[in-house]
Amino acid sequence: MTQTTTHKVGIIMNGVTGRMGTNQHLMRSIVPIMQQGGVQLRPGETILPDPILIGRNESKLRALAAQSGVEKWSTDLDAVLADPAYTVYFDAQTTDRRVADVTRAIAAGKHVYCEKPTATTLADALKLHTLAEEAGVKHGVVQDKLWLASLLKLKELIHRGFFGRILSVRGEFGYWVFEGDTITPQRPSWNYRKEDGGGIIIDMLCHWRYVLDNLFGNVKAVSCLGATHIPERHDEAGKPYACTADDSAYSTFELEGGVIAHFNSSWNVRVRRDDLLTLQVDGTLGSAMAGLRDVWVQPYNATPRPIWNPDVPQPINFFEGWMKLPDQTGYDNAFKAQWELFLRHVVKDEPFPWDLREGAKGVQLAEKGIESWEKRQWVTINEL
Repeated sequence: MTQTTTHKVGIIMNGVTGRMGTNQHLMRSIVPIMQQGGVQLRPGETILPDPILIGRNESKLRALAAQSGVEKWSTDLDAVLADPAYTVYFDAQTTDRRVADVTRAIAAGKHVYCEKPTATTLADALKLHTLAEEAGVKHGVVQDKLWLASLLKLKELIHRGFFGRILSVRGEFGYWVFEGDTITPQRPSWNYRKEDGGGIIIDMLCHWRYVLDNLFGNVKAVSCLGATHIPERHDEAGKPYACTADDSAYSTFELEGGVIAHFNSSWNVRVRRDDLLTLQVDGTLGSAMAGLRDVWVQPYNATPRPIWNPDVPQPINFFEGWMKLPDQTGYDNAFKAQWELFLRHVVKDEPFPWDLREGAKGVQLAEKGIESWEKRQWVTINEL
């Protein structure tokens, strides 16, 4: 008879009443992992999450517990941190609260997994890494886009040499976030207040750092221009407030190996493209256009030969020259995929390179992006 082993991992989930914590981390990651019977390590051996929901609003926690089926919740973080039944601390709070509570969790001897950005300053982000290393706890940072179906397909194209020498990467991210006066906004109001840790530069340049570093080459320098295009919005109660944080960023990155990347990030743009995020990668042998899931490719020998002539209608349908890549394997939710890897890291010490130091690199790029905006010049990214 096969012997079964279940590694029960208590997880303190702080800040899961927020949009990201509820949707991506609880309902689309931890709950499905529990419903599938845990993370299977081998036949008869699994890791089973045992979460407790932490927050400041008791009524929200009660409702979320009922929605998710996770029965345990608390508003007393200190008491839960003192409980040896919970070995992992997860943080999905607003950025300005993260450093203090992650520090407390490390001091309590908990392994740490947290959302990005890990801090609002590079100094604080590096301090968290130092504290975790000194305490001997395992640590990881959410870098979810690496497990998007589209980026996994791009990674395979790079591995197979489809692009030849990669020349450039162009990213377009964003959508119109309603101001809240007549239509309910899709994002929380703190995103637009600098004093609460908001701003699209600190949010999105952390993403672009790990995407660029892991797929196309380490970032060497940045030129960034931020903007606050919408000066006033309305909060969750319908009350108007002044927007003190940047809501758009126009950034160019110089990568190792000579690749140039440019990303437009905006919450004030109407979408006329394939997805909310698109990446176009151009190389000497071929190009690819990636959305969140799908990727279209155009090799060199299928590239049309356009001729500039604005006096006649364009004779080429440029969309027809691209082929959509098939799904050659299954793709899980990106957040869930990384959660499973982190749990394996905690229980079996399997490699997990996306740690607090990698998270600090994202904060570094955001900080340097803001510096570039203020100085109106290119800024070098030093190696951490």
